[in-house]
Amino acid sequence: MKHFLATLPRNLISCFIGRNVVWHLVAIIFTVILVRSGFDWRYFLVTRSPELRHWMWPAVVLGMFLPMCLPFTVLAVGFIVRNAKITLTGWAIGQAEIIGALITAAYKAFTGRVHPPHEVGMDISHVFQFGFLRGGVFWGWPSSHTTVAFAMAVTVCTLWPKQWWLGLPAILYAFYIGVGVSMTIHWYSDFVAGAIIGSVVGMVVGQSFGLNREGCRVGGPNS
Repeated sequence: MKHFLATLPRNLISCFIGRNVVWHLVAIIFTVILVRSGFDWRYFLVTRSPELRHWMWPAVVLGMFLPMCLPFTVLAVGFIVRNAKITLTGWAIGQAEIIGALITAAYKAFTGRVHPPHEVGMDISHVFQFGFLRGGVFWGWPSSHTTVAFAMAVTVCTLWPKQWWLGLPAILYAFYIGVGVSMTIHWYSDFVAGAIIGSVVGMVVGQSFGLNREGCRVGGPNS
């Protein structure tokens, strides 16, 4: 808990320092390209299939509720089995989620992107309401579902680099959430930007928690 609180402000700031800020610019550039080229709208048109929606809509629900439960579950497991590394992972996942949510809320507060319509109509994929809170902080760019999912997944992969059986399901989960919301409640570029920004968050948090207070690396030979 102490490490969680002590590193939270620093890790949030670190997501915008050095090469990490370049990745934010990459996310913005990709968004501009996908919007201006018309790809976002064409992707929207070809993913309106009821069958696709049936398979992808659970991603919206899963991407909302799993982040609420996972940190507490991991912390509980760590406490029960008395494993400090598992406990540390629970705190790291929780911090990654918080930082990812804060960053996406800040971006949404200033970009105000209109979310996809329920039915095909006028092309509104290019509509951004730049300003402050013109579009709220829940809908818009980038996808918070995707950002948080990738932040969680990359955190796990960074902390447990040799445990592919943990990292692979985490990455597959993140892609399912991202692709799922891109076919339901978000534009494709919202997913792409969220994946990039979430990966930055996961890398920062994972590296920060990679050394515990005794200087023992998580994911080492005894993990």
